[in-house]
Amino acid sequence: MLPTDLTVSAVVELDGRYLVVEELASGVMVLTQPGGHIETNESPEQAVIREVLEETRHIVDVDSLLGVYLWIHPQTRQQFLRIVYIAKPVSEDRSSPLDDGIHAVHWFTLQDLQRRRRDLRSPVVLRCIDDYQAGRRRPDSLLTALLPVQKNVDAVLANAWLV
Repeated sequence: MLPTDLTVSAVVELDGRYLVVEELASGVMVLTQPGGHIETNESPEQAVIREVLEETRHIVDVDSLLGVYLWIHPQTRQQFLRIVYIAKPVSEDRSSPLDDGIHAVHWFTLQDLQRRRRDLRSPVVLRCIDDYQAGRRRPDSLLTALLPVQKNVDAVLANAWLV
């Protein structure tokens, strides 16, 4: 069995538009929320703030935990466990370089993303926005007892919503 890929990402909304990145993943250009892996000695919240800045040049404040999502790739059966936060945009640092592999940064409406469904990295992208708009939230304390999450992936998995 393949190891579970643990990542963080952020739903960042401003005036009905969502911050997304267009990136090269496995040789294909895809759209997804900004995010990435948690580094050693970094909390999930710190990781998402860092990843959003690196991928979009936007400085954000983490507002709350949206949820933990599990998606299993239908062909490879690889498990992707994604901790998703709601973040508020604070400012943009146009002097920062974008991460390697990031082609563009966009602010798309939900309708824009639905029209480009085939370009999404995974179905988790729309599920997160649907949950955000529906007001679904997980308590911020959910992950506190599981830190560091990299060493408690099974417990985090037990709290994930399957996509």
